[in-house]
Amino acid sequence: MDTTLIIGILIVVLALVFDFSNGFNDSANIVATVIGTRALTPAKAIFFASIFEFIGAYFLGTAVAKTIGKGIIDPMIITGDKYGIVIIFATVLSAAGWNVICSIFGFPVSASHALVGGLVGAGMVAGGLDIVQWKNVLTIIVVLILAPVMGFVGSFIVTKIVYFLARGATPRVNKLFKFLQICSSMTFALSHGTNDAQKTMGIITFALIVLGLYKPTGDVFIPNWVIIACALSITLGIVLGGKAVISTVGMDIYKIKPINGFSAEGAGAGVIYLATALGLPVSTTHIISGAVMGTGAAERIKAVRWGQSANIFIVWLITIPSTIIVSAVIYYLLLNGIKFLGW
Repeated sequence: MDTTLIIGILIVVLALVFDFSNGFNDSANIVATVIGTRALTPAKAIFFASIFEFIGAYFLGTAVAKTIGKGIIDPMIITGDKYGIVIIFATVLSAAGWNVICSIFGFPVSASHALVGGLVGAGMVAGGLDIVQWKNVLTIIVVLILAPVMGFVGSFIVTKIVYFLARGATPRVNKLFKFLQICSSMTFALSHGTNDAQKTMGIITFALIVLGLYKPTGDVFIPNWVIIACALSITLGIVLGGKAVISTVGMDIYKIKPINGFSAEGAGAGVIYLATALGLPVSTTHIISGAVMGTGAAERIKAVRWGQSANIFIVWLITIPSTIIVSAVIYYLLLNGIKFLGW
């Protein structure tokens, strides 16, 4: 079998493992609030979420995949460089490793932060500062920072409006909001699929172009089989879900009720849809975390467990610099190891 093809297969497998780990950690947050309010049992929540996740990943566009695939580092610049593919190995290994570590400790983590940091770190070591498209990177970082804030503010406002409209209502209104929360949870799953699975699609396509195994034609940038594989992989991650992360987002930040769950997921989905329409990767994990904080703060500031929120914020803050460093080190070690072996 051709060496290039073997490398391509290995890259695809590694990327899909990352996609799965993203589903295991990140996508579990989709069902955290609906489980936390007992609107659905864990089994039903995960079942419905997996269906909507796949629909979002497969049917609702590839704008974010294009941004990851050619908006941070242009793959055409390193096509033909026999060591160019090492960038992808370093990126995927650093991002997947970061995802796994955070999952073990029960911290929600951003796949977007990890991938952007990984690409930038490995890219800088490979080709210097000029290889990175800094304008796009800065835009992505600004959006990554603002998105959780928008989730917080949006959820805060929606919660205030909902409580105003529901004033004087009987406790039976919670039954209505349990139904509405189920709808908002599935909407959030759909929005998650449109953004998160696309990140891995972009990474795989980047690798295939660099290896010369694929050449985009016309408006088609992402191969259909890549879309299917990534959609299935992230969906499998949801099915096998991360219970620790579900607990952290669903209960540890703020003990939510159906009204709060509806507000948080509705606001969070709106932010993600907006970012996806603009082709920008965002952290769905931190958007929903911010939205849960927002709905809690709207009801009572002291109800939010700010200590747990601070831990999530710290992980959010250090992910990009950490993955830049880790990816750069992995790239350096892999490259020198390959050269030492005479490959």
